[in-house]
Amino acid sequence: MEIRQMATAFLMNEDKVLMMKKARSKLFDFEFWGGIGGHLEFEELNHPMKASFREIEEETGFLKRDIENFKLKYILIENSGGEIRQQYVYFGETKHMNFISSDEGELYWIHKNELIHLHTSKIIKFTIEHYLENPNQDDIWVGTVTVNNELIPQITWATIKETMTF
Repeated sequence: MEIRQMATAFLMNEDKVLMMKKARSKLFDFEFWGGIGGHLEFEELNHPMKASFREIEEETGFLKRDIENFKLKYILIENSGGEIRQQYVYFGETKHMNFISSDEGELYWIHKNELIHLHTSKIIKFTIEHYLENPNQDDIWVGTVTVNNELIPQITWATIKETMTF
């Protein structure tokens, strides 16, 4: 089984979030929405924030200096297509709304109240719902996707607390 590590960012400007609409991907054969991001390169495996800033610049043109309060909020884990996917999800605020076009997909500023109506992956939908219900949380949340007895996907959340070592 392979392990795939990814970084995803949700950039906000007031009540809007920058989202990418993709026509299709390796996982989906239909139009879907997601945050800004992609796979970690080998040299980024221990530095997902570095990967996230790289992806943001490649896909939007935003530079690190254009983003404030950029924080890791979620670590998502799921078994998908025979591989374990670990996704680091960051949220940050932009100083402006000007982005460049990307070959990865079409970028749109979407009002945060409309996010849950977009066609996203299950794990991203769970994450957006959790974030909107807990906008001021400072903890890092770990989410794992499972299925219940009826084979309906669900997510289990736990927080990572900083521990003191002696």
